[in-house]
Amino acid sequence: MAAQSPTCFGEAQWIGAITRQQANIPEGRHYTGGILKQTRALWNAADTLSRRSIYIARNFQLKKRVAHATVQIAGLGCYKLSINRRTVGDAEFSPAWSDYDKTVFYNTYEVDTCLQRGMNTVQVLLGNGFYNEQGGRYHKLKVSFGPPTLLLALHITYHDGSKETIVSDAAWQWSLSPITFNSLYGGEDYDARISSTWHPVVVQQAPKGILRPQLAYPVKVMEHYEVAQTLRRDSILVFDMGQNLAGFPEITVKGKRGQHIKITPAETLTDDLRCNQKQTGRPHYYTYTLSGKGTETWHPVFSYYGFRYLQVEGDIETLRHIRSCFVYNAAPRTSSFECSNPRINATHRIIDRAIRSNWQAVWTDCPHREKLGWLEQDWLNGEALLYNYDCRTMIQQTMQNMADAQHPNGAMPETAPEYTVFTGDWAKPFLESPEWGGALIALPFLYQQYYGDDSLIRQYYKPMKRYVDYLASQDSCYILRMGLGDWYDYGPWRAGFARNTPMPLVSTAHYYWWNHLMGEARADSIREAFNREFYNPQTHRYASGSQCAQAIALCMNLVPDGDRQAVLDQLVADIHQHGDRLTTGDIGNRYLFKALIDGGQRELLYRMLNHDEVPGYGYQIKQGMTTLTEQWNPKHGASMNHFMMAHIENFLIPDLLGIQRRGNDLLIAPHPVGDIHWCKGSTASAHGTVSVDWRIEGHTFYIDIMIPQGDHATLQLPYGGSEQLEGGSHHRSQQILQH
Repeated sequence: MAAQSPTCFGEAQWIGAITRQQANIPEGRHYTGGILKQTRALWNAADTLSRRSIYIARNFQLKKRVAHATVQIAGLGCYKLSINRRTVGDAEFSPAWSDYDKTVFYNTYEVDTCLQRGMNTVQVLLGNGFYNEQGGRYHKLKVSFGPPTLLLALHITYHDGSKETIVSDAAWQWSLSPITFNSLYGGEDYDARISSTWHPVVVQQAPKGILRPQLAYPVKVMEHYEVAQTLRRDSILVFDMGQNLAGFPEITVKGKRGQHIKITPAETLTDDLRCNQKQTGRPHYYTYTLSGKGTETWHPVFSYYGFRYLQVEGDIETLRHIRSCFVYNAAPRTSSFECSNPRINATHRIIDRAIRSNWQAVWTDCPHREKLGWLEQDWLNGEALLYNYDCRTMIQQTMQNMADAQHPNGAMPETAPEYTVFTGDWAKPFLESPEWGGALIALPFLYQQYYGDDSLIRQYYKPMKRYVDYLASQDSCYILRMGLGDWYDYGPWRAGFARNTPMPLVSTAHYYWWNHLMGEARADSIREAFNREFYNPQTHRYASGSQCAQAIALCMNLVPDGDRQAVLDQLVADIHQHGDRLTTGDIGNRYLFKALIDGGQRELLYRMLNHDEVPGYGYQIKQGMTTLTEQWNPKHGASMNHFMMAHIENFLIPDLLGIQRRGNDLLIAPHPVGDIHWCKGSTASAHGTVSVDWRIEGHTFYIDIMIPQGDHATLQLPYGGSEQLEGGSHHRSQQILQH
């Protein structure tokens, strides 16, 4: 089935340099891991033109004054559009990634000011993206939906009211671009000596996916970082850019035609101060060959990586300037936060930098090794995302990607879009896990809870229902034994598969919770089976009695009536047994923090997190990390830029600062803790921005609150007392009874 064209594309056709049939590209999504080696010959047999970046262009005459003009474009995998040599838009890697067999996103731009009377030229630069990831150098996977392709419609309205539409069709031409290699995983090469040689395009078979307007904000170059320190200056140059990030370098060079430099990015360095990609996917690098025409400035356009350091080699004397470009989604930040504890503030910052780094077209796990949309972090860190950023369109687009990824039998993969299907016995836990696939259910409910909007529940109810029914087909007497469990839990071992908590306990707990949210009758039976299988009523411990096991039972209301305090006491005892340190992982952290807060154990939680040892955020800061890392001990981790452990951020604004958004209502309920004596910040409300500024002076608690007009809030003071507040400025104080 070919992509269905919205009416805005009219008679536009998909065009390119080569058809899929001519390209001889392997089909399927099983090309990962060891299978890549077995199928290398298949990929090597593909026509090399099918993976080259190309220009597609058309000249046309306009004889009238233009009043208004818009262009709709889907350039796959990624594109850069220009009209009369003026770049249209400032997005990177557009359109947003998707399963191109299900959905193809397109973008719309206003281009009135780009057009002129007389001759005009529309030119599109196409790269591969995830649409055509054929590998070369480092690659996590290989997948191709076809060679680079373009669909475009330019709608022109003249001042006299007449209209004209320019569409992509057989009248266009193509040329090889100066980009001689481009891969999201492997990097990019640019030869500025290459000039254009034009050929007639071919009309291509349309992608199978339905054309849809892109929902999420575009990815852009949002920040730049200059060199913080030069670490080597001999046969190579090595620069510390001061900030770990997702993006690419930008260089300015001047030299002779044919001179060449190579830039290698990395998060860490070897002992001899070279860039080290051992843990993040190698080789990934960028090369630039000079044209020799004066000063030349360049950065990659179809590849990015996670890095702090840049290594430059080759004709290094040509380098005049280098900086790093921080690339992330342009979704606005909607919050501010600061408190009297510098460690908490630094934690807040490295979490923000990690979230931003991994907020691309999808929320990725890391910006280098995988770049895949692993789903569990989207909802486990839901409050961290919702309270700090405008997430509306991103969640909407994520839901579309998840619906597209759902299998016909209702199963949900752990990544969306699902660009590769992991194969082999070792990969079974990575195929489907209810903590990951359950994002299909969790996100619409978080969206409703925060924005007061149940539209996603209504829109995606059928796939959500199919998913819980699929899980029911996989249970054994209401116990689910599948998935990754509390991935990366903490202990004296290399992080990975959970060891502290039985996997079936974690998967069954989520199996219950998804059914509970969906109002399924089987939820009660799952709850009974869960307690029968895992709970010891004599010891009040679940299975191993781990922090994850106790906390998850408490947070999901799985604990038998009357036993909650005893189960909480066992949780607290385990924490004390581990020196007031956590043992939870990717899944359990959320529940551990929440269970302690709900159980009135904020002081214990604060002690668990307010230190410089492993496991804890403070240790990462002490080690000089500028983004949150994959493991509590960054020395042992593969990635220095993950946000999956960002769970403390779920509570900084809603609990410590004390602003909770519940749809159109607000709860102002600050909770001073430990030695924190002031906290201030803000977040979005239904009608604007709500801010809180509280402080403790002597034995008095003071709070200043600003509520937007139209909002209503309930104020609960930390030492007793509550009242209703309307829009406006409010100032309150109270004597501290206990602190």
